[in-house]
Amino acid sequence: MTTDVVVCGAGVGGLASAHALGALGLRVLVVDRQAGPADVPKGEILQPESVRVLDAFGALPAVHAGGAVPVARLAIRDPAGRALLNLDYADLAGDYRQILCTGYPNVLDALAGVLGPSVEVRRGLTVTGLLRDDAGRIGGIRAVRDGRPHDIPARLVVAADGLSSRLRADAGLTARREAYDHRLVAFDLAGVRVDDEVTAYAGDRGLRLVYPLPDGRCRLYVQVQPDELRGGGDLADWSTDVLTGTPALAPLADALRAALRTRQILAVHRLRAPKLSTPGLALVGEAAHAVHPMAAQGMNSSLVDAETLAQRVAAGGGTEPAALDRALREYHAARLPRLDHTATVSHNASRMLTTTTGLPRVLGRRMMRHTSTNRRLLRITTGNLAGVGVQRLTTLDRLHQFGLLPDPNAGDRPRQPATEGETR
Repeated sequence: MTTDVVVCGAGVGGLASAHALGALGLRVLVVDRQAGPADVPKGEILQPESVRVLDAFGALPAVHAGGAVPVARLAIRDPAGRALLNLDYADLAGDYRQILCTGYPNVLDALAGVLGPSVEVRRGLTVTGLLRDDAGRIGGIRAVRDGRPHDIPARLVVAADGLSSRLRADAGLTARREAYDHRLVAFDLAGVRVDDEVTAYAGDRGLRLVYPLPDGRCRLYVQVQPDELRGGGDLADWSTDVLTGTPALAPLADALRAALRTRQILAVHRLRAPKLSTPGLALVGEAAHAVHPMAAQGMNSSLVDAETLAQRVAAGGGTEPAALDRALREYHAARLPRLDHTATVSHNASRMLTTTTGLPRVLGRRMMRHTSTNRRLLRITTGNLAGVGVQRLTTLDRLHQFGLLPDPNAGDRPRQPATEGETR
């Protein structure tokens, strides 16, 4: 029997898409090659936009039950802990004015818990390609399980299969992928108490990012050069250098040293697919976009992809190919400008904190200094990261940020635009 939708990938983007499309009454099959979710340090900072979507999906109570830590501030500090820029989420308009910090498996479990009766999840299937009809329209997937081929016809394919998406390539959709010139080392630190804020320390060696996690844990990211820890080296000396260079991390010293052997080293990329759909197929999540994790926008974007796709399918007038393909075109048109804006915000924020020398570092510090004293720009910047009050900065705003022109409205509260998914 032909299913309505096959979703490839059981990460956040895939499960969110399955929930949202299943809620329309569509028969949805989720396939994933992994027997279970991987334990990776990703998707742990839920910006207010993520919280809004999870609430709309009915998954937010489970996220809270999983121990999510509410945080009301994102702070950029110098290595000694002095504030350079404070973004206070409590100043946002609307009902969603907090970050939630939690483990990625908690979010996956919460989404799995709201999958409706028309959604099935099958694991252990490796997707090998796409099925096409005589006209060339995508109409399902080819997969392999235990060495046996499986053809799975579907009216709609959702590619949520990650940065190296096989389906994106098979569909002929290009993507520009660029690696940053550094890596991040992730540590899961146990038995520590950190402030209820997401803290980015900006120093001479780059970014150190700290935030709380459930069960008395915290996450620490340390920026390193690509070959800095190659071969292991003397990790004790390395950790001493990290702590010496960022004195504010001193309370984490024992926990950091205890976690050195369980570190995870992550390559950092940005990716943009200039086209999010083709007849019969939609790209969702990291198959379509990826940004630097410092700005914590990956979860936001994946969840809103799913929400927007379901909204367009619901408005499209049915599940016949012509109606679905019209909905896919509208999904692309609705999402791409917002994703491009998110990519710009994320890249600028990451450069400001990870660049260690030269003019970009000087300009980044200057921008932080002038933004920190401008109430209007602070609220715009906070809204852009939170995703619930997106407002593009104008050329004039940029001049104010760099202190090239005084801002007569620096104390004003900017208008909060409607959030994607809200009534405008």
